[in-house]
Amino acid sequence: MPRLVDHEVRQREITDAVRRVIVDGGLAAVTFQSVAAEAGFSVRLVQYYFGTKREFLLATHQAVRQDAGARLIQELSVLGAEATPREIISAFLVGMLPLDRQRREEAIVLGAFHAAALTGQGIAAEETLTAPRELTALISGQLQRVTNRDAVAPSMDPDLDAELILAAVAGLAQGMLPGYATAELAVQLVERLLDRILGLTRPQATNQPEVGRR
Repeated sequence: MPRLVDHEVRQREITDAVRRVIVDGGLAAVTFQSVAAEAGFSVRLVQYYFGTKREFLLATHQAVRQDAGARLIQELSVLGAEATPREIISAFLVGMLPLDRQRREEAIVLGAFHAAALTGQGIAAEETLTAPRELTALISGQLQRVTNRDAVAPSMDPDLDAELILAAVAGLAQGMLPGYATAELAVQLVERLLDRILGLTRPQATNQPEVGRR
């Protein structure tokens, strides 16, 4: 009997190939031919699953978002139900940083899509904004928990501060790609940003090693 094909698996193999092509050569390197060669498929097979380049680009963008979301859910499950708003926000933000190979590749891919949206390369800006809007809403919700529960940072505006936090950390994540900061410094900057917005609500370690830019 002929082997049944799992279409979702095949589509994922194609979007994974798109991701690798983007990481190696940028969005301009993505064609039906380059993706088919990277995936080990025929061009016709790629066209069967995705009729246009735009379709597999958007599917790749969605796959990257889903991977990041699944990883975040896993990290929050480790924190547990008693996690504080600060711990949850910190998990959100550190999860955005390119601290390992997978997150570095995701940052490169998302950065390429952002650039494409700005330069009109077939991707509309509106199609890339779902993830930052979702993150902003999640951070704002946690900041609202702080204002409801604690007396710290009385001038906090959950919505505006969420926008500020996300903008700062997104910029830091992209800046890390060419080596602007070490992983240690990036995490330290995230915690310092939260100190500034939430107040000094975490224990301060002593004799911390000095970290800095490369």
